[in-house]
Amino acid sequence: MRAIVRTTYCAPEALRVREVDRPVIGAGEVLVRVRAASVNPYDLYSVIGSPYLMRTSIGLRRPKLAVPGVDLAGEVEAVGPDVTGFARGDAVFGMHAAAFAEFAAVPVERLVHKPPALSFVDAAATPLAALTAFQGMRKGGLREGQRVLVNGASGGVGTFAVQLARAAGATVTAVCSTRNVAAAHTLGARHVIDYRTESLTGQRIRYDLVLDIAGTRTLADWKAVAPEGTVVFIGGPKTSRWVGPFFAQAKVRVGAKLRGGPTFTGVLVSGGIRDDLSRIADLLTDRAVVPMVERTYALEDAAEALRYIADGHARAKVVLTV
Repeated sequence: MRAIVRTTYCAPEALRVREVDRPVIGAGEVLVRVRAASVNPYDLYSVIGSPYLMRTSIGLRRPKLAVPGVDLAGEVEAVGPDVTGFARGDAVFGMHAAAFAEFAAVPVERLVHKPPALSFVDAAATPLAALTAFQGMRKGGLREGQRVLVNGASGGVGTFAVQLARAAGATVTAVCSTRNVAAAHTLGARHVIDYRTESLTGQRIRYDLVLDIAGTRTLADWKAVAPEGTVVFIGGPKTSRWVGPFFAQAKVRVGAKLRGGPTFTGVLVSGGIRDDLSRIADLLTDRAVVPMVERTYALEDAAEALRYIADGHARAKVVLTV
């Protein structure tokens, strides 16, 4: 099969398509014929091996897995022992390693059936970004009627966060650049703050929950959060080669604890992936949430897609077609 392969940490330009053996499935796994795989900042960092903190889980000196990618959508080609609920030919989507390839072995707990009306491209655009937003809102205790601020409302996670918060019955304020203001309104944001021209603390609203995806705010900005509110760190600029945005986040947390105010926490996609993806699939079926895809690339052009992500200009999801 064709796959994007690298044996060392490298720049995106060094990636190549190679012929490799199909993965062998084990108990509880299915072989998926990949039709589309989305490209995330996580994939970029796993290719270049930075921030270095990531290497504690993906390989200290070299990648544990030769094929990058985590988001995929396709058709079940074969099922392994002890698999129920999936059969050959089923259209599925999910999140697991080695997605930048024609075939991937995926544990069934990381996979759900694709809604019939959803394209493979839109399905592949969903898992990591939507799960990050979904689990972040849950960790922040989102409830109907709350005032939610999404700082960084463009890109993959941001576009899902605005829609998921709106679908949960929240009043959403989106923070984004000038060119994304109209799109944020379209996604369901009641209010939109253009960070180039407007101040966060100049608003009269006090927010119950903040999803901080951009990581561009200072401690002073969090005066806009209600004292009993919560700020969930999801991303941010990679200010350190060693720990990425985490050092800057830690400084904000320490400062907040000393001065009092909202609760600060973080989120990484973790357990319950299949259950959470099933809930998201229901929202996709009802069109309460719509994946926003900005660009598609062929598998052979994965390096170009990753470079586009690295340049920091992506306004929505970027997807590889296989």
